[in-house]
Amino acid sequence: MSITPLMPVYPRCDFRPVRGDHCHLIGEDGRRYLDFAAGIAVNILGHSHAGLIGAIQRQAATLMHVSNLYGSPQGERLAQRLVDLTFADTVFFTNSGAEAVECAIKTARAYHSHAGNDHKFELITFNNAFHGRTMGTISASSQEKMHHGFLPLLPGFKYVDFDDLAAARAAIGPNTAGFLVEPVQGEGGIRPASDEFMAGLRQLADEHDLLVVLDEVQTGVCRTGTFYAYEQYGVTPDVVATAKGLGGGFPLGACLATEKAARGMVAGTHGSTYGGNPLAMAAGEAVLDAVANEAFLEHVRLTGERLRARLEQFIGNYPALFELVRGRGLMLGVKMKVEPRAFVAHLRDNHQVLTVSSGDNTLRIVPPLVIDEAHIDEFMERLSAAADSYKAEAAA
Repeated sequence: MSITPLMPVYPRCDFRPVRGDHCHLIGEDGRRYLDFAAGIAVNILGHSHAGLIGAIQRQAATLMHVSNLYGSPQGERLAQRLVDLTFADTVFFTNSGAEAVECAIKTARAYHSHAGNDHKFELITFNNAFHGRTMGTISASSQEKMHHGFLPLLPGFKYVDFDDLAAARAAIGPNTAGFLVEPVQGEGGIRPASDEFMAGLRQLADEHDLLVVLDEVQTGVCRTGTFYAYEQYGVTPDVVATAKGLGGGFPLGACLATEKAARGMVAGTHGSTYGGNPLAMAAGEAVLDAVANEAFLEHVRLTGERLRARLEQFIGNYPALFELVRGRGLMLGVKMKVEPRAFVAHLRDNHQVLTVSSGDNTLRIVPPLVIDEAHIDEFMERLSAAADSYKAEAAA
């Protein structure tokens, strides 16, 4: 038998982490790595947060799982906190970001179907977006590399260029149900939407009775310096998909919606065996206890500004490698003039720093939100050493 026990759908590297210590990961060989990937923007409290660990331990000893056929005091508490913190009136809990986006898609379709408009099922989505790996979410994404081997795609999605309001307007037709968009494209290269684009989508939706559905799986839960990124645009969405940081490392996602947008999501229309389980709810509550306050958000904003300023100063020393810095809060990207995956591997293997590559030749920097000045110093020192050695290797 040649296939590996773990299905070989990931090109796994040689780094094998076995323990976490705040903002570092420790490999099987005992080496420490500075983690500025955070499980791809998931471990917002780092790897050993006492509050999160304690909450999970206490809940695991009490009650881990029951059916959603029963009342959920744990789910009700966390849902109410999310409602109080956001635009939303109601919440459906999932186990992942892709599931949250699936629920958001269904919510948008059900909104129109509830009014007898079954023909309004199509969502306008945007090129280079990433919404997940299910059949529905790859169909919502325009990236052909995600489609290969899985055709035919599901109908109901129309792709236009990101941040192009005229293209979005032109795409509206008799079957349009709404827009599905990331406020900041993550896998697409840490590309923030413009204020004009987001405000324009909201206006178009209001004019045509469409829904604005935001994929905030990566941008949400303080990552960009506000609890959700939509707050920075001054627009109110109808539906938001969230996950990643919401559980701080425990699998947890959610679909947030206004009462109006959720009018079609009635008993029997959606469900999840594990979604909203008591263990996940305890993790979510512990995360909110830590981050849902202005002091924490201010820390993210200030730390993000410092890191961005250091990066912008740094890239000028390596004009052959780096082009620009973009992003918001602690969701930052450095656009490179070379393909970034080799540099990500060089950083990891030779300088013990973990980052992530993304589209548009971008080095993605999404550290735990609890980093401090010492972590920034450590990162910049190692990044500089990596750039020096990488440049030397290229010249050799």
